[in-house]
Amino acid sequence: MTTIYDIAKKSGYSITTVSKVLNHHPNVSEKAKEKVLAAVEELNYMPNSTARTLATKKSWMIGVVFNEHLDIGIAHPFFGQVIEGAKKHLEFYNYDLLLVSRNLDTKRSYSDHLLRRGVDGVIVINLSPDDKEVKKIHEASIPAVYIDMALEKANIVQSDNVQGSMLAVDYLYELGHRKIAHIAGNSSTFVARERILGYQQAMGKYSLPIPDGYIVDGGYYASEGGRKAMVQLLAHTERPTAVFVSGDYMAIGAMEAVKDARLRIPEDISIVGFDDISVAKYTAPPLTTVRQEKELIGRQAAMLLLDEINGLLKGPLARKIPVRLVKRGSCIQMSGISNT
Repeated sequence: MTTIYDIAKKSGYSITTVSKVLNHHPNVSEKAKEKVLAAVEELNYMPNSTARTLATKKSWMIGVVFNEHLDIGIAHPFFGQVIEGAKKHLEFYNYDLLLVSRNLDTKRSYSDHLLRRGVDGVIVINLSPDDKEVKKIHEASIPAVYIDMALEKANIVQSDNVQGSMLAVDYLYELGHRKIAHIAGNSSTFVARERILGYQQAMGKYSLPIPDGYIVDGGYYASEGGRKAMVQLLAHTERPTAVFVSGDYMAIGAMEAVKDARLRIPEDISIVGFDDISVAKYTAPPLTTVRQEKELIGRQAAMLLLDEINGLLKGPLARKIPVRLVKRGSCIQMSGISNT
């Protein structure tokens, strides 16, 4: 079995330095980190978790709490990829994850469960800041990072949702669309409010009116909610020529409603989604969408959390992850209108 002494011999550094690197200590040079971690990987070193816990007084466990409304847990592409991004980074530093879905068992206090397990830190994804369990974590003396939430005096990681929505409307405007509607997520969620704001700001930038009924609540990002919302828009007296949808699952449902109405995508109506889930490129036609860097969100959250655990943060930080528009076949240039 490979030991810390083998790592020291292989890397050329002392046992003390190797220990500091493995425990994410701040006072180690980048050169030493690189050589020690290269030796760890080459020798496939696996620390003894019990001994490590006793020696460091840490549990080497990170709690992850998430809240999704489709009852598919981490099979949801957003949560799965965010958690995977965090997992890859945390495992590199020998941390394990303890996953808790907020809506799996509401009879138990997940905050008490995490604190009782003695986790070294918590990543909280997409929960309401008014949730009493979130407040308990926030008020506890435990390092935490919050993803896609609005919480004061807290470490926050999120996509640039406002900018992403503006990119979607910008693109549709360039294609000549002037009647642009929005299928929003449930307004109780932070990302839905941010994406509505981006849509409204972009429409205002071009002095485009937003008629009553042009912003429709599609619910909690399920395809059925998107389908029902699109049915409403298709019945509008000023039927839109383009729709920006707050999530790809909802966009897929919206596309089904358009086809059920015997209309064509994109000839009769253009559609832009948000997320770039894996199936977006396989819809008919392939879905134009705003891509979130989901694994990067998870990785940034993990990095921020480790910095707090190791005392490297002077105060709460907020990190906004850039997004980009992925152009596919669900949008088209309006006939007779130049994009210049």
